Amino acid sequence: MADGPITEMLAEYVAAVRAKDVDRFVALYASEVRVFDLWARWSYDGLAAWRAMAVEWFRSLGDEQVAVEFDDLRTVVGDDLAVAHAFVTFRGLAADGTALRAMDNRLTWVLRKTADGRWSVIHEHSSAPTDPETGKVDLQRRGQNGPQRRGRRSRPQAPPAKS
Repeated sequence: MADGPITEMLAEYVAAVRAKDVDRFVALYASEVRVFDLWARWSYDGLAAWRAMAVEWFRSLGDEQVAVEFDDLRTVVGDDLAVAHAFVTFRGLAADGTALRAMDNRLTWVLRKTADGRWSVIHEHSSAPTDPETGKVDLQRRGQNGPQRRGRRSRPQAPPAKS
């Protein structure tokens, strides 16, 4: 089985987040979803908890939008269970489309096919590397596997000046 359904769900995720459409967003998830999110809580258990998070997230954006991009998507798809993992960039945009900020993290989805043939996320896990010495989370991915360094830079370094 191809990973088409997962690619379609990721596209729907991108559209729902950009539109700040809570109903469209939570429609991707099973009622019994468990989410290990990068922010604020250890877990969100059940769709009601995840919906409440989405309501607050989208409300906090005001007139800003969020553009979501996935990179290096990898999938394993069976008859009724699938796993997908990717790097994801969340880019905050002003109302006029100007990029304001961006952050990267890692995303893993476990999906189950429902009786009606629809796929839904039963588990989501997002994370980012943490420096073991400082405890700082690195939300800027650079290069294929991120920075090969210890510590956290607040922004990507500029390329070397040309001579």
